[in-house]
Amino acid sequence: MAPSTDLSDEDDSSSQVHQQPDSTVASSSIDPASGDVDGEIHYPPMGFGKHKPKMLLMGLKRSGKSSISSVVFRKMAPQDTLFLEATTTIHKESMQSFMDFQIWDMPGQIDYLDGSFDVDSIFTGVGGIVWVIDAQDNYMEPIGRVTDTILQLTELYPEIKYSVFIHKTDSLTEDYREDTIRDIMQKTSDELFDNGLENPPVSFHATSIYDHSIFEAFSKVIQGLVPQLPTYEALLNTVAATCRFQKVYIIDVMSKVYIASDSSPADTDAYELCCDYVNAIMDLSDMYGWDRKQQQAPDARTKDICAHTAESMVSCVRNHTLYLREINA
Repeated sequence: MAPSTDLSDEDDSSSQVHQQPDSTVASSSIDPASGDVDGEIHYPPMGFGKHKPKMLLMGLKRSGKSSISSVVFRKMAPQDTLFLEATTTIHKESMQSFMDFQIWDMPGQIDYLDGSFDVDSIFTGVGGIVWVIDAQDNYMEPIGRVTDTILQLTELYPEIKYSVFIHKTDSLTEDYREDTIRDIMQKTSDELFDNGLENPPVSFHATSIYDHSIFEAFSKVIQGLVPQLPTYEALLNTVAATCRFQKVYIIDVMSKVYIASDSSPADTDAYELCCDYVNAIMDLSDMYGWDRKQQQAPDARTKDICAHTAESMVSCVRNHTLYLREINA
């Protein structure tokens, strides 16, 4: 299966989609130039210039950076991350998919701004920095480190966007979890404001590798690196309105990060269903798929069953119907 998928989900109240096949994505697509439902969608590759944009994954030692990278970008089972060794060198992951960029997992015991490192070689070309804070540990030191990093880099690299992952929140009680998240957000914002940085480009996300919150958070971060995001949202709004879909996503099937979605309110349950659906399709493709680079057999039956793009639909899943359509194959 190719690396990008158009996923849509609808509830049973939208049963007219099944009664009017011409209105479904299965039989029609959006013409980006006119907005009409006609022809195929061909998305241009994301252009970021000559170099791949970088995203840095930073945080103190044992905060969970390597576990996050392994679960999201290497499909490691969360329980297997317990055996990961501490990161001692910079680990680089390439995401070659609908987007093309690098994720650098930075060792947490090193201060990269102390003058002994070539700052330009590390931070030039960085589109976003994700700082991971362990919510189960004393978070005063990491708050100090992340604010120092933002304050020093803002003047040199104003284009960098910052995200704080308040990590390992799954084992906290609900009340303590909310208090911890609120306290970290307040202390970080106050520290930046006291140092003269008003309205800093910082977003906060509560995350855990044991649920879909980490994929949701990474989706939001990566969307900040997509210059064509408004265009994609407008196209997906048209798809949702035309086909009467409740929610539409463009999902990278390898990482389950969604590159864009329509502008309707976020639906965590629907996103989790779509991720599980993608996993099921990927597993089936691994077992029964075929190599598209090979020459197809000439018989008519093979030509009928060997499609160049994936397409699938399943109904009655928690009162939802899920439709998958592959793009950029």
